[in-house]
Amino acid sequence: MSVLTPPLTPVTDAGAAQAAPTASGRRGWGALTAGAVGVGVLALVSLFVGVADVSVVDVLTGRADYELIAVSRIPRTLALVLAGAGLAVSGLIMQLLTRNVFVEPSTAGTLDFATLGLLACALFWPDAPIAAKMVLGTAFALVGTGLFLRILKVVPLKDVLIVPLVGIMLGGVVGAFATFIAYRTDLIQSLNAWTTGDFSAVIAGRMELLWVAGALVVVAAVTADRFTVAGLGEAFTTNLGLDYRRTMAIGMTVVAVTSATVVITVGALPFLGLVVPNVVRAVIGDNARRSVPWVALLGAGLVLACDLVARLVVHPFEMPIATVLGIVGAAVFLVLLARRGRRG
Repeated sequence: MSVLTPPLTPVTDAGAAQAAPTASGRRGWGALTAGAVGVGVLALVSLFVGVADVSVVDVLTGRADYELIAVSRIPRTLALVLAGAGLAVSGLIMQLLTRNVFVEPSTAGTLDFATLGLLACALFWPDAPIAAKMVLGTAFALVGTGLFLRILKVVPLKDVLIVPLVGIMLGGVVGAFATFIAYRTDLIQSLNAWTTGDFSAVIAGRMELLWVAGALVVVAAVTADRFTVAGLGEAFTTNLGLDYRRTMAIGMTVVAVTSATVVITVGALPFLGLVVPNVVRAVIGDNARRSVPWVALLGAGLVLACDLVARLVVHPFEMPIATVLGIVGAAVFLVLLARRGRRG
């Protein structure tokens, strides 16, 4: 009898092994839901912050200015969420493809090339429709991202910090050239609007382009594993049966289109794609498929929070959100450098 009866310990261990992933998955979904609720609360607060007084009581009692909410507050809040999620996920994709945690659109020259494309459009096609501006900005951003990746293949990369330095120098050269052209053609004011992120002018009819960035976040979530594999190198990717060049092209296109749409709509948002993926990576690791929803949520939440700070610090006036993001991003960048120095 005792011989035929299997021991109970292995059965219990197997049950625990099967239950552990389920419990972990439930905790993960619970945390993700809590994060989404937090972003929703920030978005709700954003609807009631501004020069014009709009309160929850006014909305509930029917005394609120619903036209103001529909034309200004809701479009601005949606723009904050879409731009934050899109640029944060773009930073994650660039870090996966370059295998460098210090790379994102603003440290790879992508945003600078997109701005140069808008400047070229303003010079040679001043009355171009918004779709044409997006196409030209995307084309320049693609060229800039491709040039950056090409330089990385030529320059000996003895240190991980060389990669963002190359991108910053490339962006600096392009930015200086764009500033010179804008100065000679009296377009400095337009150039400043493209290079300084600001949501104060976002109203209904001027933010719909950002839905493209939101759609690309979904694309990134679906293809996240491919970007992870492509980041391991062409030989390894090919051995696994994945088209390396096609995957790189998809990743570059997602980054370029997202960068162009954000620059056209609200201007450049620095360090967003650098800060958010690194914070998420420090908490949940390098699993790209798990990271994308968290990166999108944290990116949207960070932009919402920085926008609230920009609107409240000098109320009733408003600071450009790029100023607040620049301070936060620079501080986190220095912390990352310090941590890496201690590990070294």
